[in-house]
Amino acid sequence: MNAFDVLADPVRRRTLELISQREHASGEIVKAVEAEFGISQSAVSQHLRILRDTGFAKVRKDGAKRCYEIDPAGFDDVDAWLDRLRHFWVSNMEALATEIERGKRSDKST
Repeated sequence: MNAFDVLADPVRRRTLELISQREHASGEIVKAVEAEFGISQSAVSQHLRILRDTGFAKVRKDGAKRCYEIDPAGFDDVDAWLDRLRHFWVSNMEALATEIERGKRSDKST
């Protein structure tokens, strides 16, 4: 499954939002996601497994609990894809900055 397929699912995006703030025990994630999306514990567990398997989340065992945190490495493919498009934004932002400076100079001369 590619990174965009993983991120296309709203349950997985919400789970990533939760664990990007701080580490969460799987029970906390299940409780939050069940409340928001009305899905079962086993469905949430499947989403967590996908996030682990695709490198978006790390898990650590703490006794009987599993604790999840974000793994930035999972976003490498997304970042690489965005890098190919960033030149468009950068050049437009540079052009905007140039026009702003021109406007400032024009205001001073009048």
